[in-house]
Amino acid sequence: MTTTRVINCVVVDDEPPALQLIADYVQRTPFLQLTGQTTDPMAAIDLVQQGAAELLFLDIQMPSLTGLQLMKVIGHKCKAILTTAYPDYALDGYELDVIDYLLKPITFDRFLVAAHKARERLSPAVIAEQAAPVIPSSPAYIFVKTEYKIQKIDLADILYLEGLRDYVAIHTRNGKVLTQQSMKSFQEQLPEDNFIRVHKSYLIAIDKIRFIERNRVVITDTYIPVGETYQEAFQQKLRIRG
Repeated sequence: MTTTRVINCVVVDDEPPALQLIADYVQRTPFLQLTGQTTDPMAAIDLVQQGAAELLFLDIQMPSLTGLQLMKVIGHKCKAILTTAYPDYALDGYELDVIDYLLKPITFDRFLVAAHKARERLSPAVIAEQAAPVIPSSPAYIFVKTEYKIQKIDLADILYLEGLRDYVAIHTRNGKVLTQQSMKSFQEQLPEDNFIRVHKSYLIAIDKIRFIERNRVVITDTYIPVGETYQEAFQQKLRIRG
């Protein structure tokens, strides 16, 4: 008896009606599983990095980051089917090895053609994965949206994150990076084995601690307070690592 191979999908479109239409199509297709839908390209990158997406249904024309730029950021982490009202980008899409190119307005029967192409493309890789155990690994880097660009930051370079009024400052060995992403999003994204929240305004890399003094940790020459509500979890983390 064979089981149907289910493909985890994330839908990305800055227009809510188009987003909902494709999400509904995914839910109507037995071998597709909707694991996320978002109007924010940065949220889509997070989902890909978390392993929530094997296949993106991806709009091209979005204001903060185009679909083609997003594909270049995620590299080979997952496949994509492009959705757009503009036929001019077809060549660019195929150069990025997209599975299909859907021109809006998208009908369900045309959507199914693309979905079956995705199942054919992804099935061999899945068979190989099922034949041998896969050992999960933490990502070695994150992508951070700054005011003018999306910046790649190696996790090994991060010292600590500091929550400011309107920004989060990521302090690294190479300097400081400012972003409007939330501290909560970083806490969810960074591997918990290596990073821990010690204060409402601070999230630190455990291996960068020089020493601990009273209710403070010292990273480089910076004294970082350990908040009262975070002390128990912090001490437990140190015991586990010790």
